[in-house]
Amino acid sequence: MRQFFTARRVGLSLCAVSALALTAGLPTPAQADLSGETVEFVIPFSESGGSARWANFFAPLLNEALDGNPTVVVGYRPGAGSTAGANWFQEQTTDDGTLIFGTSGSTQFPYLLRDPRVRYEYRDWTPVLASGTGGVVYLPADLGARFDGDLDDLRDEFFIFGSQGATTLDLVPLLAFQMLGLQVEPVFGIEGRGDGRLMFERGEANIDYQTSSAYIASVQPLVDQGLAVPVMSWGVLDDAGNIVRDPTFPDIPTFAEVCEATDGCETEGVAWDAWRAFFVSGFAAQKLVYLPGSASPEVVGMYEEAMAEILARPDFAEISAAELGVYPQMIGEAALVAHEAAITVSDEARQFVLDWLREDYGVTLE
Repeated sequence: MRQFFTARRVGLSLCAVSALALTAGLPTPAQADLSGETVEFVIPFSESGGSARWANFFAPLLNEALDGNPTVVVGYRPGAGSTAGANWFQEQTTDDGTLIFGTSGSTQFPYLLRDPRVRYEYRDWTPVLASGTGGVVYLPADLGARFDGDLDDLRDEFFIFGSQGATTLDLVPLLAFQMLGLQVEPVFGIEGRGDGRLMFERGEANIDYQTSSAYIASVQPLVDQGLAVPVMSWGVLDDAGNIVRDPTFPDIPTFAEVCEATDGCETEGVAWDAWRAFFVSGFAAQKLVYLPGSASPEVVGMYEEAMAEILARPDFAEISAAELGVYPQMIGEAALVAHEAAITVSDEARQFVLDWLREDYGVTLE
């Protein structure tokens, strides 16, 4: 549909560039060195979620690949659904490569929705890596036993969902739940998706989702023990821009499949197009590593070379699949395209979501 063409076009661009991630737009050899230095890799979340796992996966690889083999330490600045940490990063003027910042869709969405708490500008930062990811929704065993491909039989249940906030990455599941006709009461204010999982494990919530890295590490063991049942993934985009099954979770149906099977849920129309637009922004280019805009060209080149070296490791596909899932890792020109995808939705998609947030949750962004 024409009104959501921008988001669709960006999603297609991401598919087209992911295959170029190892070579596109890389700099000439950089002249920078971090010998004896400590690099702080800051994420604006708590240490129990998918972003923490992603950052801790890349930190030791950067330690090996960066010139001078600095100590790379992951730091946490949670608050306001990641907005507090992003506002802090915007003020940093480090130019020597000792500070990098990791964002996720929960950082991108307030920016896209023009949340007045946002004092950061993505276009001031320099992306050096973009990681796609997915996500899986799961239920306790007793409710999961009633899932048979659709959610019609679960519409009479009252669900509790631990959420970082309606304008964070949780927007994607919250809108999906609404489209499916589920009665879901979000408990806002958790500092990371890992805290939502802990609520689920304690019995304080009875529906949850995790991004792929956290699901693999912390939810799959619950599934193996019979304590949780996956019901749907968000899926991934194929080369034609269609949502297809996530290769990390090929046996789990996508939200699109479950929506089509559930009475009253439609995979066309304004609600679907808005959901898809924010899915593309929040998951196809879900996590990005940034240097401050003040970083020197030599430092940017050093990081891009280091990321290229990491992705070229003969064991990278195996170790990343085990920790993060099977998703594109983009550098160079591909990272720039992914960066643009992460911070771009159409005015129509934005307005639909703003109206929905106001009507369903009383959230106004003025």
